[in-house]
Amino acid sequence: MTDQALDPPPARSLAGSTPEQPVAGSPAAAAGARKRGAQPARDEERRAAAKSAVSHGPAGHHGPTGSNPFVGRERELGELRAEIERPGLGVAGGREAERSRVLLVVGRPGIGRTAVAVELARQVKDAYPDGRLFARLTTDGGEPVPAELTARTLLRALRAGPVKGDPVAALREATEGRRLLLVLDDVRSAESLAGLLPRSPGSLVVATSDGPLSGVPDVRPCTLGGLDTPAAVLLLSQSLGDIRLTNDPRGAETLVQEAGGHPTALRLLAAWLAAQPRLSLSDAAARLRAVPATAPTRAAAPAEAAAGTPAAEAAAPAARPAAPTTPPELVRAFRLVHESLPANAARILRLLVLAPAGWVDAQVASALAGCSVAAARGALDDFVAGGLLHGGPEGRRPYRVPGCLEPLLRALADITDRPEDLRLARARMLERTVRLLHTCLAALTGEDQDDALPGAHRFASPAEAADWLRPRLPALLAAARDAVADGELDTLARRLVAALVRALVALPGADAMAAERYELHRLVLDVAERRGLHREKAAALINLADLDAEAGRADSALATYRQALDAARAGDDTEAEGRVLEALGGTYLDRQDLPRACDWFGRALALRQGRGELVHQARLHGRIGAVLTYLGRYGPALREWRSSAAIHRRLGDLPAQARALTEAARVQEYAGHPEDALRTCRDALYWARQAGERRLEGAVLLRLADALDRLGDSSGAGLQRAAAQRLFGPGELPAS
Repeated sequence: MTDQALDPPPARSLAGSTPEQPVAGSPAAAAGARKRGAQPARDEERRAAAKSAVSHGPAGHHGPTGSNPFVGRERELGELRAEIERPGLGVAGGREAERSRVLLVVGRPGIGRTAVAVELARQVKDAYPDGRLFARLTTDGGEPVPAELTARTLLRALRAGPVKGDPVAALREATEGRRLLLVLDDVRSAESLAGLLPRSPGSLVVATSDGPLSGVPDVRPCTLGGLDTPAAVLLLSQSLGDIRLTNDPRGAETLVQEAGGHPTALRLLAAWLAAQPRLSLSDAAARLRAVPATAPTRAAAPAEAAAGTPAAEAAAPAARPAAPTTPPELVRAFRLVHESLPANAARILRLLVLAPAGWVDAQVASALAGCSVAAARGALDDFVAGGLLHGGPEGRRPYRVPGCLEPLLRALADITDRPEDLRLARARMLERTVRLLHTCLAALTGEDQDDALPGAHRFASPAEAADWLRPRLPALLAAARDAVADGELDTLARRLVAALVRALVALPGADAMAAERYELHRLVLDVAERRGLHREKAAALINLADLDAEAGRADSALATYRQALDAARAGDDTEAEGRVLEALGGTYLDRQDLPRACDWFGRALALRQGRGELVHQARLHGRIGAVLTYLGRYGPALREWRSSAAIHRRLGDLPAQARALTEAARVQEYAGHPEDALRTCRDALYWARQAGERRLEGAVLLRLADALDRLGDSSGAGLQRAAAQRLFGPGELPAS
């Protein structure tokens, strides 16, 4: 199996990618211009593009990616490789290992634990030929991802097929006896890890966490600190070159010490310094030392901020410390770099934390910032150059805000941007997402796409639409969750969920998406209950019950259908009420509770008769007739089938009329009246021929043959079967 990069949940990496065009005025801009031999006019064009991106726009599970070379950590990697070969406690005690070997890399945010885990996986991957997978076990908001969701994602990557039972148990079964390599990033607890461990001693799990996982036995954590000075200087040289460091070796060492050897802080500083060739490393270290290690705070009002007044000091908000898990050296480096960005670029960067599940592409950034897709793509590439984003190009991989910077950017957005502006940005993003989903659905179903949409919003083929939808599914689900949780965007949330459900149903392999569809209908239910929308509540409950019934959860389906019935009646939605009544009958029929099935079908029929809906009446007469036939109540069953045939005749549906008459003949045959069955079969044969359906005519002839056999006319029965055989194609003749 080839290497797989899992989408849900999103991964983060310390490795950035090589930039093409830095943000105008960013730390990487000047260095990038020199490398490309760009003219000053190009920089001005970039500045203008960045400015217009905000000023004139419309209002309204991946593995880590990157191309920065890995540096240092030889000692830690050596310890981890040795740990793979160490006999476990069970083996040392004479017992056979029952699960995979687990290695744990521990460190503070941004210290490089994910990079070390991925580098180790790269070094040992050849020993695990059955699959190499990556998943992050924490959301961007810091919440643990349910083990069931991660298990489903891993199973999908392993091509295990649809999962109808417990996904965690299915994962254990799918991994048994295989040699797999799993990198599980940002594990918060032993419980979230335990259910995902392959039940195979030949597999390897490399987990990362911010602290020890005491609940996982026989695991020795490898704790990461800052890079040693030679490795840190080497990291700086990747962006600054050897000459600059050779000219100021003491300044380089001082800068490394001020940054505490923190890899992410050093990458940010290196990109910032590359844009300022006249700034010495010693001066940079001094400027870094002067930056406070606290998160920015909202400025005080001018009247309160009069310098030196006691009132100002009392009224000014206290400095908010950085998130407790964010190392101070990283806070200082980030503040130094962020404050050097142009205001427009800094705003775009802050808005990226609103991207659901951390998935950022040019479309998302364009909608958030209210700018063109081209301008957004240029800004994203520039942020990658400055070490502020990961990922990008190479087949249009998504960009991601590094997990260690996300809390800082979110705090800045809360402080700097007005809540209404943030909500407007999210609304633009959701509106763009809904339009893309509608276009994706049109492409998947072969319908005409909206010609008014620009080319970036259209898909050339169903395959291209499916390739767009599948990797974005975790982000789309996260967008739906966020929109529902917001409470102020319910209209957009309902539109988004509806569009996403339709797209999932049209997606090839939709049977494997039952869990995702179930979650989406739950979200619709949440909105409907919050808003008191009885009809929407009934529809959501019906969809949930349908999925329960498909999955074989009959008891849950029955309970949910009854809730849907109450909601439909509260909303005076007789159409939904009729659907629920029939669905209850179908569920009891699946459970072989025939009397209750007949009762609920009868209630549905009475409702449809009151509404004068002939099509539904005809179908329900047939369903009741089938149940009564199973119960051996042939007289009432015959009346139901005749009623069904009569309604179909009124509707002019000749094939359905012939089928109903054929079933009526079957009931007469079971009741011991072959002569009556023979006459009814001849009526059915007449209407089947009138309808011009050869296969239906053949089916009626076979029923007629059975009636003749009951009457002892074997030669006549043979003639009818021969005639039926001529009407069917090769291999189509039903078994007798």
